[in-house]
Amino acid sequence: MSAFQMYVRVVSSSLQPSDITARLNAEPDESSAIGSRRRPELPPRGHTSWIRRAVAPEAGARPEDLEPSVLAWGTEFAAALGALAESGAADVSLVIVQRIQDPDGTAEKGIFLGAELIRWLATAGASLDVDQYVLHECEQSQD
Repeated sequence: MSAFQMYVRVVSSSLQPSDITARLNAEPDESSAIGSRRRPELPPRGHTSWIRRAVAPEAGARPEDLEPSVLAWGTEFAAALGALAESGAADVSLVIVQRIQDPDGTAEKGIFLGAELIRWLATAGASLDVDQYVLHECEQSQD
């Protein structure tokens, strides 16, 4: 698994995944509906989540390697996302998930987003959500 993942997430408390798909004229890679449950013992979801993932060209991709995948979705898709966000029916975000396994390694440091992707996000009315997880076992000192 790459240290980075990137995806567009649409969240709505009023629309079902099929409604979002119809408005965007695009299929999600993953979705969950209002009222569905992650597990039977959990309460029903109060919102819909619609996700489209950026595909890494090769293992070890960094955010700048994932940008072309998002940009390939096109400006029409970005404009449809922007219209949906502007309608108030949903929130749109670009999510970057970073898993840091080697805090001293250089490949996992820093997140760079190019100007073209920033313009695409503005058209999409998308916020940026960066989730970072440090998966490192610290050495314990023995006194």
